[in-house]
Amino acid sequence: MLSGVKVISNKKMSISDNIIEYKDPEIVYIPLVNHSNFDCKCLVSVGDKVLKGSVIGKRNDNIELPIHASVSGEVIGIEEKLYLNGQYVKCVLIKNDFKEKQAEFNGVKESITSYSKEKFIDLLKDCAVTGMGGSDFPTYLKYKNKLNTIIINAVECEPYLTADFMIAKLKTEEILEAIDAIMEINKMDKGIIAIKEGNSELKERFELFLGTYPNISLVLVDNIYPMGWEKHLIKKILDVKYDKLPSEKEIVVNNISTIYAIYRALKKHTPISRRIVTITGEKLKKPQNVLIKIGTSINEVINEIGGYKKADQVRLIAGGPMMGTCLDTDELIVTKNLSGVLVLPAEVPDDDITCLRCGRCDAVCPADLSPALIREYKNDYNKLKHLHPERCIECGLCSYVCPSKIDVRGAVKEAKKEIRRH
Repeated sequence: MLSGVKVISNKKMSISDNIIEYKDPEIVYIPLVNHSNFDCKCLVSVGDKVLKGSVIGKRNDNIELPIHASVSGEVIGIEEKLYLNGQYVKCVLIKNDFKEKQAEFNGVKESITSYSKEKFIDLLKDCAVTGMGGSDFPTYLKYKNKLNTIIINAVECEPYLTADFMIAKLKTEEILEAIDAIMEINKMDKGIIAIKEGNSELKERFELFLGTYPNISLVLVDNIYPMGWEKHLIKKILDVKYDKLPSEKEIVVNNISTIYAIYRALKKHTPISRRIVTITGEKLKKPQNVLIKIGTSINEVINEIGGYKKADQVRLIAGGPMMGTCLDTDELIVTKNLSGVLVLPAEVPDDDITCLRCGRCDAVCPADLSPALIREYKNDYNKLKHLHPERCIECGLCSYVCPSKIDVRGAVKEAKKEIRRH
């Protein structure tokens, strides 16, 4: 049986029939970051003119991934700005000329199924398609091996967040077209879309069109957290286990927003220049999903959609409440892997309570770890190496169930750093 917990969803406040678009940031800040590489190479200088889609940076290792401008305009500087993990990272500043001049790309295919596998992988590289569920992992790497099955992760099990729901609802036909093309290009036999039990609106929406795609099916998975974790999904749907990567079993998993990015790459050969971000929480006047250009400062968007409710203090989180990062400022930059921003009531810290040794964190850990012990020995490498904190997926369940309200997840993250140092 898969471990997990039913968590409060708080999703209704941001769901609507449509999304709004914030089109006009005066300056965008494009981070020189991808996945675990936080020092990508800058390829432009102050004063350079760039087009929307121009390559302005790239990874400085053996992974082939460009970084693109999301607007046309002029490069006016390099500055450090706030990234979704709470760190400040180098960004290329582009002053928007509001002309939306697009860089030229290779000709668009008449049929999105007519790519060879090699050309498909090259396209994913050129358009810098990455994991939009949060990982920012280069998508082309997932397609290099032989594959038989694709699972589309539309579970979105984090509370509050509805960006994936909205793109699945509004772009259903395009998503199915993309899945079908991916399967044909990669000679896959099976496509599976995973959504949560009880998500009747999305179920009905997909079922309107699935009849024309006999090799694509819809599967309902348990409405528990963290069912969106890749290993959980594959075990639940296919009853398959693997060691490090799903490709060992000829399986690939993509977030549904990533699938739409692949569709745009196949159809229009354009890199990701914007994404849907759920901006929500009890301390916002108008929670909603917003289509935002990459590199936009989130405080501009919050002001545009109505701003904060009056309050002495608020708590901002980049991402969801379970796996996200608490921030001290709203000067956060929108990136391809930023799915949401939460504005919640500020928490009043309790007096310190020691660990009760209740074992709840051990019982719920989906990676079968002992979070309480890892926390206790977080600075002791000799003991930590036997507890394997590096296997932690940082889902946050250990902190969620802790009766003492200890930041267990934070302690385990520190333990992971201790392991990496050795």
